[in-house]
Amino acid sequence: MTAVMDALLNRASEPRLEAPAPDAETLEKVFACAARAPDHALLRPWRYLVIEGDAALSALGDVFASTCDDDAPEKAREKLRKKALRAPMVIVGIASHQMHPKVPEIEQTMSAAVGMGFLLLALEAAGYGGMWRTGDLAYHPDVAKGLGLGDHEIITGFLYAGSVSSEKPAVPRPHQKEFVSRWPQ
Repeated sequence: MTAVMDALLNRASEPRLEAPAPDAETLEKVFACAARAPDHALLRPWRYLVIEGDAALSALGDVFASTCDDDAPEKAREKLRKKALRAPMVIVGIASHQMHPKVPEIEQTMSAAVGMGFLLLALEAAGYGGMWRTGDLAYHPDVAKGLGLGDHEIITGFLYAGSVSSEKPAVPRPHQKEFVSRWPQ
């Protein structure tokens, strides 16, 4: 096996993260890895927001809470605020679509998503844990607006990053017979 295959086979989402978060040198390397995602026509259809520190994470929580209806109970807003505090760092992946006659938006979104996957693998290879989350918040227009996204941009996910605080049991993986077939049969 190669180091890359070992990293892929051992990859696991880590929901329990604590400080320290990746440092500047590590971030430089992992973003260089993310930029190696397949990219039809070299459009570089991605960008990232790094959110860390109490003030920034609290501000992200406020953006999350802003998605509640006006009559929502404070408990619901507080639950959303706490989502931003699950890790010492949140990296927001953004597909930044560009008009191109041969590269539809879906290809650009997939490129940005692959970049997020590479980013997650690189963080794990550097000794950190991560959890890539989407959900309603990733698709809510108030979150996009609060984070300053343009009309041509969408969120590909929130990558929670930090040091793994506790081990969790291994997740059973499917056997390839369950998801691989030959064509034609």
